[in-house]
Amino acid sequence: MRLTKQTNYAVRMLMYCAANNGHLSRIPEIAKAYGVSELFLFKILQPLNRAGLVETVRGRNGGVKLGRAADKITLFDVVRVTEDSFAMAECFEDDGAIECPLVDSCGLNSALRKALNAFFDVLAEYTIDDLVKARPQINFLLGLENIDMKKVVAPAA
Repeated sequence: MRLTKQTNYAVRMLMYCAANNGHLSRIPEIAKAYGVSELFLFKILQPLNRAGLVETVRGRNGGVKLGRAADKITLFDVVRVTEDSFAMAECFEDDGAIECPLVDSCGLNSALRKALNAFFDVLAEYTIDDLVKARPQINFLLGLENIDMKKVVAPAA
């Protein structure tokens, strides 16, 4: 299974907002920090906003911020909102066009479903806050503050 760029940058956008300590973040700043187009981030922003993962403030001094605390947004929340399909095989499709005679009794379908649920369970264990706190130098790397990198010690892996 491979997550889309949309999911990747949705997580990054949420990390940026979390690292920005409750201040409004502007899409041009986020785009610059990650080297991605503003248009792409605006596209990602819509489903995140609809799901309540972010809030947007319009106007000249507007921007985006987390819709709830970073420790309350799991990776599973983000993946569920940004991924279109979790079909790992043809038998996962909902279009009714399955031609396999084993579709209702196949061990592969059961194994893949179990693997997918395990994947979701692991994603649900990690929050945006976990990702941000795991790297104390994140604010510097994102251009949110100037810190002396010699004083920052990365946590043990």
